[in-house]
Amino acid sequence: MGAQLRVFRRRIRSVNATKKITRAMELIASSRIIKAQNQVAAATPYATALYKAVSLAASNARGNHPLLLNKKDGKRAAVLLITADRGLAGAYSANILREGERLTELLRDEQGKEVIPFIVGRKGLGYYKFRNREVAASWTGITDRPTYDDARIIAKALLEIFLKEEAQGGVDEIQIIYTRFVNRISQVPVVQRIVPLEVVEELVQSSSKMTEVDTHKPTLPLYDFEPSPDAVLDELLPKYIEYLVYAGLLQAAASEHAARQRAMKSATENAEDLIKSLTRRANQARQAEITQEISEIVGGADSLKSAN
Repeated sequence: MGAQLRVFRRRIRSVNATKKITRAMELIASSRIIKAQNQVAAATPYATALYKAVSLAASNARGNHPLLLNKKDGKRAAVLLITADRGLAGAYSANILREGERLTELLRDEQGKEVIPFIVGRKGLGYYKFRNREVAASWTGITDRPTYDDARIIAKALLEIFLKEEAQGGVDEIQIIYTRFVNRISQVPVVQRIVPLEVVEELVQSSSKMTEVDTHKPTLPLYDFEPSPDAVLDELLPKYIEYLVYAGLLQAAASEHAARQRAMKSATENAEDLIKSLTRRANQARQAEITQEISEIVGGADSLKSAN
């Protein structure tokens, strides 16, 4: 066997081993997408009830709750970026970091605000460390399977810096950047302001243009808050912030697994194409060796015949 044929066969074995790894990672990511989707679906009823309770309490409160007030003269903003802990997910983390750069430029250049970054995921943390940028806080090792406890810890750190005075290092708004899971093919980076909250009360109002069917719609009941709407908001709003962070983590986890599945599927297909190409070249090298051996045999036979 010639040296060239041995090289081709060695490369084919190596690519086959890589193909097995990428195929296994594709299947693992596919199964984790389903689990992440189930978590999002399981948290939806809680989010609906919590949002309704917050809306009703906010509509009866005095309107001066610190989590609902816009600080017009604020000069500092916190930005939470949710990236991945592991690679091999295509441009998933790069898209989030690019969106973070755009938001930072917008807040700094157009609104004159200082941006305080909070990072989730090793990819984002490595990006900021490589550029010698300061990070207020970071969390790693939670992006694959985020829990509500993780969201509670992150939300607590964000609320602490928001409730501080600006002279003591506080901020006037908190933005979160994550990837929203649309389907296995499409994932969209999203920028969402979580504090101050914008709670919209849904009311059913009567109108002269209402049809006969619309008149039978139930109106919102009247609630009596104990001890007061402001005290209820004090309890509900932090939980609502925790849920917003948790929802961002869940959406990001599903998007990361979908991006990794797509990247590994592409890598598997590329490995198959490379194996076909290497096999074809190995066959050509083997055919060339066979042709050369036949030529040598024929040439040797002619030489013996001429000598005799």
